[in-house]
Amino acid sequence: MTEFRIVEIFESLQGEGYNTGMPAIFIRFAGCNLNCQWCDTNFRQFTRYTLADILAKVKSYQSKNIIITGGEPTMVKALPELLAPLKQANYFIAIESNGLGKVDSLIDYIALSPKFCYQTRYQKIVQSTADEVRIVAENHPEFLPFCCYMEKHIKAKRYFLSPCEKNGEFNMFETIELLGKINQQRRENKWLLSIQTHKFANIE
Repeated sequence: MTEFRIVEIFESLQGEGYNTGMPAIFIRFAGCNLNCQWCDTNFRQFTRYTLADILAKVKSYQSKNIIITGGEPTMVKALPELLAPLKQANYFIAIESNGLGKVDSLIDYIALSPKFCYQTRYQKIVQSTADEVRIVAENHPEFLPFCCYMEKHIKAKRYFLSPCEKNGEFNMFETIELLGKINQQRRENKWLLSIQTHKFANIE
C-alpha cells in the first residue's frame, strides 16, 4: 500500500500570487531538493498517510480547490495516484513548485517559484510552462538577469516578485525597487508584486 509523507493538510485561503483569497485545501508534502534559508516549512517532519487517509481528510472540508505544495511536491513519485481520484471528484488542483521537476498533466494550475540562491540548478529548464512564476527578491547584482532568464525560458501568464522574509522582517523596499527596475522599459506585461498576505492576516 502506497504511503505519502505529509507535513499537514488544512483548509485556508490562498495567501499569495494570482489566486490570493481563493478558498483551498492545502496538501503539504514532506521532502525538498533545496534548502532555502527563509523557508517557513519544516519539510523534514511528517506523518505517513495512505491514499484513503488523504481522500477522507480532503472530503471533510468544504472547498473544491486543492493546492499541492511542500517541500517540493514534484519529488513525490506516487503523486499521480492521488491526483487521479481528486480529478474524478471534480477538484480544481493547483501546484506550487520550485520548477526543478516536471509537473503532472493532471494539474490545472501551475505556480513555479525558481530560487535565485540556487540559480545554477536552473541551467536546464524542465518545466517550461506555467500559469504564474513567483520569485523571491534578493539584493544581488545577478538577480534581475536571473528573473529575465526565467521569463525567457518559462512561458507564464504572469510573473511576480515576492518580498523575502527573514527573522520576521520583509525586504519590502528592495523588492519594490527591483520591481521598478525590471519594469522600467515596459508598457505592458509588467511583473507584479506578490505578498504573503496570509502572514498579515494571521492565517495558515
